[in-house]
Amino acid sequence: MRLAMFCYEGKVAYGFQEGKDFKALAWEPYDGSVTGPETVPMEEAEPLAPVAPTKIVAVGLNYRDHAEEMGLDIPEEPILFLKPPSSVVGHLGTVIIPEQSKQVEYEGELAVVMGKEACRVARAEADEYVLGYTCGLDMTARDLQYKDGQWTRAKSFDTFCPLGPWVETDLDSGDDLSVELKVNGEVKQSSRTSNLIFGVPELVEYISSVMTMYPGDVIMTGTPSGVGPVVAGDVIDLEIEGVGRLSCGVEECAT
Repeated sequence: MRLAMFCYEGKVAYGFQEGKDFKALAWEPYDGSVTGPETVPMEEAEPLAPVAPTKIVAVGLNYRDHAEEMGLDIPEEPILFLKPPSSVVGHLGTVIIPEQSKQVEYEGELAVVMGKEACRVARAEADEYVLGYTCGLDMTARDLQYKDGQWTRAKSFDTFCPLGPWVETDLDSGDDLSVELKVNGEVKQSSRTSNLIFGVPELVEYISSVMTMYPGDVIMTGTPSGVGPVVAGDVIDLEIEGVGRLSCGVEECAT
């Protein structure tokens, strides 16, 4: 099932995607109007981020080729950082280049969505805690990352975590999926999740040993080589095999 959130006629709906339609299961605030799936044509609805996480836990340098292009050593353990919920936007949303940065870069990633509260989960049981997968962009103000010497500001601007277009729940695992990112139709990143240094079960085990993960929380699994800058007017498309395609535009911050 492809779980989705969308806005239609001024109301937010929770439901799923089927063919060319969204099927609304409930509206927010719930008004009791949906007794069964209510059909909404996708072209008439505004897609929203499919989850509202309490936190986004991202993993740095989790593809060998990306570590090499950044000139950094292969990590012995996952390198974790956080992105705030305020950074989330949905499919067909807009990435805003902040005034503080002159070098905003894309990082296309497989995103894991948690389905159950997870604390100190064993690797062998990790799949039981995963709701599904979506596409994610870890937008990064690279110049600020280098300037600050750490990653919080560079990764945390509003709109810096596009997610979508839905959560695919029917994948057996995210072990070997193609990941391809294009900017204005030109391929910039192309890899497979089999090239991850730390796979999804390892990440769930490691992260849940540090912090409790809640339903709807997101793990950004890392990006392959090919990261690069975007400018106003660009269109970013991230397609992950078996999951879907996430598309976002890029604009300058309005002054």
